[in-house]
Amino acid sequence: MGVITHVTADERERAVLVTVHVEGKTSLEAEGMQAELVRLAVSRGVEITGKVICRRKTVTSNFFVGKGKVSEIADLVREESADVVIFSNDLSPTQQKNLEKVIDAKTIDRTQLILDIFAARASSNEGKVQVELAQLLYLLPRLSGQGVRLSRLGGGIGTRGPGEQKLEVDRRRIRGRIGKLKRSLNDITARRGVRHRQRERIARITAALVGYTNSGKSTLFNTLTNARVATKNQLFSTLDPTVRKLSLGSKQTAFISDTVGFLNDLPHHLIESFKATLEEVVRADVLLHVIDASDHRIEEQKAAVIKVLEELGVLDKTILTVFNKIDKISDVNELKRIKRRFPDSFLISALKGRGLEDVLERLRRLMDKDTEDIELVIPHKCYAAMIMIREKGTIQREVYRENGVFIKARVPKKIKCAVLKTIKM
Repeated sequence: MGVITHVTADERERAVLVTVHVEGKTSLEAEGMQAELVRLAVSRGVEITGKVICRRKTVTSNFFVGKGKVSEIADLVREESADVVIFSNDLSPTQQKNLEKVIDAKTIDRTQLILDIFAARASSNEGKVQVELAQLLYLLPRLSGQGVRLSRLGGGIGTRGPGEQKLEVDRRRIRGRIGKLKRSLNDITARRGVRHRQRERIARITAALVGYTNSGKSTLFNTLTNARVATKNQLFSTLDPTVRKLSLGSKQTAFISDTVGFLNDLPHHLIESFKATLEEVVRADVLLHVIDASDHRIEEQKAAVIKVLEELGVLDKTILTVFNKIDKISDVNELKRIKRRFPDSFLISALKGRGLEDVLERLRRLMDKDTEDIELVIPHKCYAAMIMIREKGTIQREVYRENGVFIKARVPKKIKCAVLKTIKM
């Protein structure tokens, strides 16, 4: 039996944001953590009524922060008539329960907020399946007893499910649902694999756009492919991956995909839940790492993306670093500084179409590097091999003989392997 759901109202809630900087536990400073939490909350449509920063060397097992800070937060919640408290850190089920009891307000953590945004953004069946799986994996350890109703949480932020649904489930049914969702994702991954192999037969190279959320990946994707992917100045505006053909001229065709944006300290189980979407990154030949050049946290955002790519096991791929939004930088010296720090990078404005030809030329050179000469006689019965060479390669010499067609050409390595395999069949 599936998850019992019913629709919740999408209300604008009043929130107090609590940023806890634990020494040595995050790559961002407290102010940077708070700024990112603000952006996440705004992306979800929350009205921010108060902000608290807490610096600690260690966390407490019962409240995550000290009792004095909990009392301070509780007072602020009452003063501002806040509906929810949002922590910048992941809370254990016990910490979350204890905080709600003392503060007397719904308390959620950063992961729950991200999942809520994901749920609001998911539009495809694939996206909804991945969001629901991530939500249930988050929810399972937070249930106690034989059956727990979540209606005590009320509506609003942190309780949104795919399609604005609210869950009423018990442990057994959650585990059953998780199993079903994982099987669905395995099917999705298999279908993606088939589509990818089909694209490989058409294109000489596949590329994926990766980067920090709101770095302008979708704008770049639209500019390169004339697609109409929705672009908004908000975090996680793209959740479902989109793939389009990119023509590079002279029979050079690429496929490029736009994928979900990354975030600093993205929880591991979120990456696991979105493996189906991130398959486009894993299968790509080239990664275009898009960075917002106008953001002062370039190094932190770059490191956050590299960390996720490392977890996906794709750092051995060819990665092109692309600094976007240079139209927002009026200081020429700042652009020069970026180029000095990252000499092999590209400076572009996807919105204005500046600097894109350099990126395309690099893709063409990568394609050329991936080609080999081929010189052989193709039997007349192997006409499919001839079609592959003509469509994907450059023929230098072609002579018809009794035993077949002598071909001298330059073709992609993938096509050469396919041709040789076809002839031997």
